[in-house]
Amino acid sequence: MAGEIQQGIGRAASVLAVLGASTTGPLRASDIARATGLGTSTTARLLGTLEELGYVTKAADSPSYAIGATILALASEGLNQNPVHRESRAPAQELAQRIGLSVNVGVLDGSSLIYLCHFEGALAPKSHSMIGLRQPLHASALGKCLLLDLDTDGLRSLLGEEPLPRYTANTITEHAALAAELATARERGVCMEDQELALGRLGIAAPIRDANARVVAAISISGRLSLMRERDLDVLTEDLIEVADRISVGLGLISAIPSS
Repeated sequence: MAGEIQQGIGRAASVLAVLGASTTGPLRASDIARATGLGTSTTARLLGTLEELGYVTKAADSPSYAIGATILALASEGLNQNPVHRESRAPAQELAQRIGLSVNVGVLDGSSLIYLCHFEGALAPKSHSMIGLRQPLHASALGKCLLLDLDTDGLRSLLGEEPLPRYTANTITEHAALAAELATARERGVCMEDQELALGRLGIAAPIRDANARVVAAISISGRLSLMRERDLDVLTEDLIEVADRISVGLGLISAIPSS
C-alpha cells in the first residue's frame, strides 16, 4: 500500500512538473501523457483528481490544463514561512527601485540555487517572474556566494567531478579555479559574474548570513553588460553589501563581519 501511495504521488508530481515547465500555456491531456510517459487513461484520472483538489485548472475554451490556484496558494504560503524571504523581501524591493536594476535573492537547494525574491527596477523590466527559477551555482554570482563556506573538497562533493557544465567561454569549469575565485570573493565581500551564465550579463552578489555567521542566502544586482558598465560598480557594491548586512542582522547575526 505504501508503495502504491508513493507511486501515485510521484505520478501526480510528474504531471504538475510538466504543467509548470510549459512555455506554451495550458497543455492537453495527451501532451501531458506524452511528456510524462504515463498512459492516457492514467493521466486523465490524475488530472481529474488534481482538478478536484485545485492543483490544476481546466481551460474554459479548450480541453487543456494549467497550474491551479491551490499550487499558487501553497507557493505563497511557503515563501511567507521562509525567514530569508520575510527578512529580504522589503530591502530587496527597495534596492531595485532605488538603483533601477534587477535584484534577486537566492538560497541553496541541492546542487543548485533557487530564487526566493525577484524585483525589477525601471531599467530592467521583465515580462515574467524568476521566483522559483533554478540556476547553477558555479556560473552565477548568487550561486558563488552560496559556496563561500566550502573548501575544494566541499565544492567537489556538492558540484560533482569536473569539468563543470560550461555555459559561455567565461564559465569556470574547474574546482581549483572556482576555489581561487571564491577566495578572492571572501576578501572583497562580494562575488562577481561576468558573462559566465549568459553573454551580455553582469552581476554582483553578496552573502546573507544567519545568527551563526553561516551563509544561508545571497542577494544580487544584475543587468545587461552595457547598462552595468555605465554605473559605478564600487558604489553598487557598497550599497549591496549594506543591504545584505541588514538582512543578516534581521536573521540574527550580531556582527556583519563573520568571525574567523
